[in-house]
Amino acid sequence: MGNSEVGHNALGAGRIYAQGAKLVDLALASGKIYEGEGFKYIQECFDQGTLHLIGLLSDGGVHSRLDQLQLLLKGASEHGAKRIRVHILTDGRDVLDGTSVGFVEMLENDLSKLWEEGIDAQIASGGGRMYVTMDRYENDWEVVKRGWDAQVLGEAPYKFRSALEAVKKLREDPKANDQYLPPFVIVDESGKAVGPIVDGDAVVTFNFRADRMVMIAKALEYENFDKFDRVQFPKIHYAGMLQYDGELKLPSHYLVSPPEIERTSGEYLVHNGIRTFACSETVKFGHVTFFWNGNRSGYFDPNMEEYVEIPSDTGISFNVQPKMKALEIAEKATDAILSHKFHQVRVNLPNGDMVGHTGDIEATIVGCKAADEAVKMILDAVEQVGGIYVVTADHGNAEDMIKRNKSGQPQLDKNGNIQILTSHTLQPVPIAIGGPGLAPGVRFRQDLPTAGLANVAATVMNLHGFEAPSDYESTLVEVVDS
Repeated sequence: MGNSEVGHNALGAGRIYAQGAKLVDLALASGKIYEGEGFKYIQECFDQGTLHLIGLLSDGGVHSRLDQLQLLLKGASEHGAKRIRVHILTDGRDVLDGTSVGFVEMLENDLSKLWEEGIDAQIASGGGRMYVTMDRYENDWEVVKRGWDAQVLGEAPYKFRSALEAVKKLREDPKANDQYLPPFVIVDESGKAVGPIVDGDAVVTFNFRADRMVMIAKALEYENFDKFDRVQFPKIHYAGMLQYDGELKLPSHYLVSPPEIERTSGEYLVHNGIRTFACSETVKFGHVTFFWNGNRSGYFDPNMEEYVEIPSDTGISFNVQPKMKALEIAEKATDAILSHKFHQVRVNLPNGDMVGHTGDIEATIVGCKAADEAVKMILDAVEQVGGIYVVTADHGNAEDMIKRNKSGQPQLDKNGNIQILTSHTLQPVPIAIGGPGLAPGVRFRQDLPTAGLANVAATVMNLHGFEAPSDYESTLVEVVDS
């Protein structure tokens, strides 16, 4: 399945790298994960403390994978963990809503097998991914605080004796959705939380994808922290599954080393005199900057680049204001184009993805229309300055919003209703190149049947008048004498 971070890595780097999931798979399969500094760091707490695992309980493969959690549980217990607590976040976004129940059953079954081997292992807390813990880009710290209260303080509005009881009971609410389940803690017979994080414990956030782990990583790692009142800041050994931000070196300990993405097209072009402007709203700003530039924060050359972030709406789901900030992004891009200060203007319009994830088809139509109007504004500006446009996407989402069976027909739930698809799609994305600045005779090559996002970087370099490095995926265009 396509994903925004990997997609923007490929768009900017011009090459395909082994990424989060693949790197973790290799480390788990080889056992190297247990030999690394990160694992040894958390292992120091196994004798006296508890190992806490926090992450998305899902087989969606976008942020995490259930089979990786299962392997990590087995491996940690074989390497000395005697007491394990899992803090689950339910999905319903990259997988079907309602699948949380089955995932919890599978996990509880695995944990009960560990119990039989003398390991005190159980689920300690939970909540829905969009309401608990997994916010990104500092959009809404309350989301992280709800998770902190449950995971660290052992406090939540709902208390249950088991996680299975929790998700089943909370899903009885007719408006309930796995993405937005309220936070809950598991308690013993005396009503005491079974697994708050305390001094001397080890914590691993087991998501491999970075964007929705950075904020909880800051809360777990930073001594000086003012985003919310943590009440307690336990002295723990914390490691991420991977390092989530290379520039911030966050977290400082991690189980699997990140791919080294060097010599991205952004760096190459800036160092060859191409003035660059990049803009999006908060939810996708990191994609046109950090991920585009090979998981690297900041400018290559502040004299040559300008990055503009427009704050996203907070405290509401994206179907409430489906136009998002498309118009504002288009206005900033138009101003940058018409200023004649920049050779490249790079933007991301998030509507099709972010509103598509809500599963609200009417709102998604409004969002797509807004993105369409924004593209028109930008293309008009390109036309005015005699420029070139490249329009593509990092993955699909809004173009198909219903779950389908193998023959392509809409899939129905047990009540006969069409099942809504909220995840990214598998379809190839389109690419359009044009504009008055395009030299005569430039056309798409016909000899690249498997071309993909990584081919875009060389193409953009060519359109700027440069040859791409020889190890980049090849350009999509050629010049034909008319």
